[in-house]
Amino acid sequence: MNRLADRLTEQLWQAVVDGEEHRAVDVVHAAAADGVDEETLLLEVIARVQEKIGVEWAADRLTVAQEHAATAINERVVASLADRRRAAGRTQAPRGRVTVSCIDGEWHAFPARLVAEVLGLHGWRVDYLGAQTPTPHLVAHLHHTDPDAVLLSGSIATHLPTAHAAVTACQAIGVPVLAGGRAFGPGGRYARALGADRWAPDARGAVEVLAAGLARPRPAAVRQGSEDPPHLVDQEYTMVVQSRPQLVKQTLVELETRFPAVRHYSDVQRERTAEDLAHIVDYLATALYVDDPEVFTGFLEWTAGVLEARHVPPHSLLAGLDALTGQLRDFPRTVSLIEQGSAAVRGRPAPPPVPGPDFGV
Repeated sequence: MNRLADRLTEQLWQAVVDGEEHRAVDVVHAAAADGVDEETLLLEVIARVQEKIGVEWAADRLTVAQEHAATAINERVVASLADRRRAAGRTQAPRGRVTVSCIDGEWHAFPARLVAEVLGLHGWRVDYLGAQTPTPHLVAHLHHTDPDAVLLSGSIATHLPTAHAAVTACQAIGVPVLAGGRAFGPGGRYARALGADRWAPDARGAVEVLAAGLARPRPAAVRQGSEDPPHLVDQEYTMVVQSRPQLVKQTLVELETRFPAVRHYSDVQRERTAEDLAHIVDYLATALYVDDPEVFTGFLEWTAGVLEARHVPPHSLLAGLDALTGQLRDFPRTVSLIEQGSAAVRGRPAPPPVPGPDFGV
């Protein structure tokens, strides 16, 4: 099956990158007609193509428009498989009901969609809510449907504080939370830190967790889990978040001295640089929230690789970090994180693998 999956992945990739939606659909439908099961097509072919889309964008071999177009075709391929299944009348009595939703602010919905489809294959009735569902609306939906569990999807770590609020809100009404996706860290470390009932590394893992069953949260446990972590007492996270606009603005100004090329940037280039700085501050704040430098250092290493692919030297990133340090020198935990981030960029031997979509519950 590995060779077949490799061949199908390459065929689908070529169709997707060429913008050939009908050819892409034909690839997976022909494979299904030849006996390749739908779960394999979803997780070992379509998911791999989506990951390659992310890798190629990060390496500057796909434009943003091409990345969006390729993702849209891949999404329609997934939908076509679901339509094919329904047309064939392959349904079964539901094992139970679950909700699959992205964290508020999380636009990367493709992994969650794959999980929803795989759960459907295993007999679950799935309410798929898609990208960036506001937590109050998610809770209202759970009140209405009373599912066996809610599966929260997160790909971007900066949404972890919001995820914490969502986990607590879902549990407060008695619905257990199964978390997944790259945002929750290696081995699901942040899922546990934020109080999720369980974590799963991928769609098949989610199937296993749900099959074993999830206990309804106890109100006392919810109250205890909703308390702020003790390391937030220093208020550094809050101060960084509240100062975000000023930090970005002042750092951009200081970059003109520390990295003189910025003086000659076009308006578009300055806007993109400001966006990059805002992302850096967001990841810095998230690292403060979960008290883990790897959130920040990992993002900086990835960012250095993306910048290098676009011919932006890494020392521009270091100059920005130095400017941030000067503004935040009264916050020892924050300064320590920035110093660790700078060291990670300086010691980076080569661009690391680019994160792509995985199990995005």
